[in-house]
Amino acid sequence: MTLPELYFVERVFPYTPPTLWDAWTSSAALQEWYHPQDLAAVAGSAVSEPHVGGKWSIGIDASTYGIVPYFYGRYLEVTPHELLCHTMHYTESAEAFLLADAATEFHHVTIRFTATSGGTAVRFTQFGTLPDGEAAQAQAGMESYFDSLGHYLAASAN
Repeated sequence: MTLPELYFVERVFPYTPPTLWDAWTSSAALQEWYHPQDLAAVAGSAVSEPHVGGKWSIGIDASTYGIVPYFYGRYLEVTPHELLCHTMHYTESAEAFLLADAATEFHHVTIRFTATSGGTAVRFTQFGTLPDGEAAQAQAGMESYFDSLGHYLAASAN
């Protein structure tokens, strides 16, 4: 099944592809940065098993907004330092998150890492369908995640 592209976010970070790869594939790293800047990850929710069929998951503590979104899925393609593809399921139920039911509706995500003269370009693309206007909101949210990634990388480099 081919899903339509919803949006992408791309940035160049002044770090090597292995550094960016580790930030995207380490459970501990995801726990630290994979959230919008004004929020945090749910304690202990980050999982990353970067191999085909491996799990990934994260919960975002947005309780100040009245929700706690959870994301989870399985890696579909893994090329170290170059490409991650995974499914992305969404729920606001902690119980459903723990079950990680792969039969629910999902999106596809690709994350490409490309070495550049300035470091590494990272491109996050989400494929699927959303109600009108929600793709722009999702893109804005991912822009904030990328801001958090930049802060995490800078702090880790010190």
